[in-house]
Amino acid sequence: MERHKSVPITNLLDAWLRQEGLETPLLQHRMIKGWPEVMGATVAQYTGDIRIYGNVLRVQIKSPALRQNLLMMRTEIARKMNDYVKAQVIQEVTFY
Repeated sequence: MERHKSVPITNLLDAWLRQEGLETPLLQHRMIKGWPEVMGATVAQYTGDIRIYGNVLRVQIKSPALRQNLLMMRTEIARKMNDYVKAQVIQEVTFY
């Protein structure tokens, strides 16, 4: 049997996820699970709840001093998190 048009399975899977409306939730899930890897073990130790509302990543930080430091770096954190999932998922990061 001769194949005329071969397409990688990843392309087919990505197209199906996009068609079914599951691409964004999957990317959001990957971003939340990737928080410890991107931010490191120290920040992950003081991290509580992580949620995405619209295009805002909301992260609970248990240390007030660390929260202030992260507030000053929030645009860089948003860029790093988007780079981690290789898509523009969030535009802003807030800490509480």
